[in-house]
Amino acid sequence: MVIIEVSLLSGFIMTSRSRTLLDNRTIVKKIEVKANVVYIYLEKLNDESQTFILQLEQVIQVKNLKPASIKIYDYYQPGGLHISYYSGVGS
Repeated sequence: MVIIEVSLLSGFIMTSRSRTLLDNRTIVKKIEVKANVVYIYLEKLNDESQTFILQLEQVIQVKNLKPASIKIYDYYQPGGLHISYYSGVGS
């Protein structure tokens, strides 16, 4: 099982539409939202490219917004962790 762990930017939440779009993907087994982190559980990944789009909504204005992380790792072997960062939100 693969986990995509998305830390949300400060002051943002994931929209319900975004959750619905993710839930409808056959590769997605489960989604958890805890505080400011979204966990997307996948059964497995292969060599085929996958794109996941999370729509965020700003609920609190935050100055000097810091980048947030996206971590991808195997649930059973978290040592192979891959981390990326994002800092902006497209419209």
